[in-house]
Amino acid sequence: LIILGDTIFEADYRGLIEKGDYVIGVKEVKDPKRFGIIEFEGDRITRVIEKPEHPPSNYAIVGIYYFSSLSPLRDALSEIIRKDIRTKNEYQLTDALALLIERGYELLKFSIDGWYDCGKVETLLETNRHLLEKYHKIRKLKGAILIPPVYIGENCKAENAVIGPYVSVGDGVEIKNSIIRNSIVNSSSLIEDLLLEDSVIGEGARIKGSFHRVNLGDSSEIKL
Repeated sequence: LIILGDTIFEADYRGLIEKGDYVIGVKEVKDPKRFGIIEFEGDRITRVIEKPEHPPSNYAIVGIYYFSSLSPLRDALSEIIRKDIRTKNEYQLTDALALLIERGYELLKFSIDGWYDCGKVETLLETNRHLLEKYHKIRKLKGAILIPPVYIGENCKAENAVIGPYVSVGDGVEIKNSIIRNSIVNSSSLIEDLLLEDSVIGEGARIKGSFHRVNLGDSSEIKL
């Protein structure tokens, strides 16, 4: 079983494995030009194309594969590297899959229920929102107002904080005098004096901002 590391799947993994010896997870997409695309007859894949200008279908290869033996795939990958076969100036897994089809291997498609991309900040936050809506558990955090859905890890501390909606907080995070929404804060981080939105904070990061006190007259405009 091969699963790309920048994606999260909801799938019947047993069904995927029992489908056949060489199975590729696919999902119908709105913009097939952005993905590796399959052409198929029934469940049998007849062609794979990387980011085609004129897609033969809307079924994208989503990054989950089952091979009962890895030897054929290794051989195909070795050949495209040895012969320097590239698509869009890069070695592509789709080229290795195409070579397997040429060699007579039966590649079967398997539809994936849920496919969530984590390769970019925008898609990672979108995935976070989806997972929070589906799986979040209610937990209290002393010193914070929580606006669900949120996830709060273990051993977190808060002081004068508003967290949520759509925020995931890792273990051991400390949040002071801050408002956080639609963000991911990884473990052992410190957030202080911030309005944080649409952000991803790495593990062990320390971010401190500043608040301002102002007396503003009528019809005035100020940027801070």
